[in-house]
Amino acid sequence: MSKMKNIGWWALALMLITSCNVQQSIVDKPIIFDEERIALTKEYLLQRYQLEQETPEIVPKMVVLHWTAIPTFKKSFEAFEKSTLPNWRPDIESVSGLNVSSHFLVDQDGTIYRLMPETTMARHVIGLNHCAIGIENVGGTPETPLTRKQLRANIFLVEYLASKYPIEYVIGHQEYTQFEGHPLWLEVDDGYRTVKTDPGMDFVQKVLKVTKRFNFKPVPSK
Repeated sequence: MSKMKNIGWWALALMLITSCNVQQSIVDKPIIFDEERIALTKEYLLQRYQLEQETPEIVPKMVVLHWTAIPTFKKSFEAFEKSTLPNWRPDIESVSGLNVSSHFLVDQDGTIYRLMPETTMARHVIGLNHCAIGIENVGGTPETPLTRKQLRANIFLVEYLASKYPIEYVIGHQEYTQFEGHPLWLEVDDGYRTVKTDPGMDFVQKVLKVTKRFNFKPVPSK
């Protein structure tokens, strides 16, 4: 049973009261973003979304919450660090050689690491990378369920990002296909989909409960 199940609504209310007052730091720990990764990102924008751009910049309108399903920060960081996909991801390499990544990585102790600029495209969600900031959480396995400290860190990040950018949606990765047919959905290949379960709707709903003052839009109904 996930530790997240043990967080009562009284604790969530406490987070609501205190989250705006608690200052949490963001540690910059950049992944490799060399000329190869820039070129691959621009290529991805063009081939997947038909967006021809001088730079790989995005205008964030969405935050997508994830888990890495990797038990340690070190291994999670290494999965995103290099510019090209490792050889254990043949399922998505045929679409693009660009490595997966995320803007933020939250360790099990709640430490927030910024892996790349918030307005640069990361490959973390099909169809929506052109407008989405990704938050990855270390763990998500039965042995390493997401923690209370990670929940608090995600709430902090959503509040930080929604105060800085015109964020309209906060979703879990498992909800991404709900946007098919939506104006934000730009994936050109109807056959390119993967099934996701992260980070679980219990986690997402707790984040949304505490950040409801931002009036995020509901996920579209299919």
